[in-house]
Amino acid sequence: MGQSISPDDARLKWKGTVSKEVTDDGVMPWRIPYTQKDLFAWQLVERAAMPAGVCLEFVSNTSYLEILCDPVADRSPIDVFCNGVFHSTIETANLDFLRLKNFEPSNNTLQIWLPQFGEFRIKGLVIDDESTLAKSEDQQNRKWITYGSSITQCRDADSPSQTWPALVARKNNLDLTCMGYGGQCHLDPMVALTIRDLPSDIISLCLGINIYGASSLNERTFQPGILGFVQILREKHMDTPVIVMSPIYSPDREENPNEVGMTLQMMRSEIKNSVDILKSLGDVNIHYIDGLAVFDRQYENLLPDKLHPNNEGYSIMANNISNFLAPHLCFE
Repeated sequence: MGQSISPDDARLKWKGTVSKEVTDDGVMPWRIPYTQKDLFAWQLVERAAMPAGVCLEFVSNTSYLEILCDPVADRSPIDVFCNGVFHSTIETANLDFLRLKNFEPSNNTLQIWLPQFGEFRIKGLVIDDESTLAKSEDQQNRKWITYGSSITQCRDADSPSQTWPALVARKNNLDLTCMGYGGQCHLDPMVALTIRDLPSDIISLCLGINIYGASSLNERTFQPGILGFVQILREKHMDTPVIVMSPIYSPDREENPNEVGMTLQMMRSEIKNSVDILKSLGDVNIHYIDGLAVFDRQYENLLPDKLHPNNEGYSIMANNISNFLAPHLCFE
């Protein structure tokens, strides 16, 4: 029969969540405060219900793990790590029951990286009848919040641990909170307030591509939007390093104006100018990354739709962003 474990068991760590919705139907991780979801655009709420960057972690000597979940047709897989080593990838689309097996019968730290795309409500867990369950040790890792678009949510990565934020977090021993919302990175004030109120040792903002695509801000409002967003963060994160990254390369958008007359080249200039203004006013902990230094024209073949990197492209992004973090922010 196995030993049933509630998904709200205190021995389970839900890493990377902003909030958890606990009901009789199970536990659903959210990437916004779900009790305040009416304050956010409904399009963003849909993306925030998807657990990109969320990891379920615990210690057990079970030989297998069963996960009961809501079935969702369009959903990414999960990744399983055992003692920090990749174990398996399990497909989840249209399934309400997942079985993970072949764990060694010793106390293992198990990490379940949840799907980066598609909602994932866990109804229950099952482990061996005689096995133990314990909370994993606190590692005192630095906390990292990264905000961005679908290029940060990374739907097109092969699995959740292969998104660029997950790769950067694992390489640099960071506790990740991924606030990448596909199509919804528009400098929303409620997102700024949410980040402001979360603990963090480093914050990164990947800005511009959704604003270009939706023409949601223009030459008059884009830079003030950036400045205001960062100033909201600074209300509580006075000295936290804030990394502001401009868009990566996208061939059809570099020089072609959108409906409000902006190009990606213009946006990169506006983003850099925003960082320079903040530096000139005394902010010594704000840094700029040119998106072209992360992913430029030479990788165009890794953009299947000329916008989103494929799995290999996300790996390149992760390596380049990690290379920036290490020397500038002492993450070695």
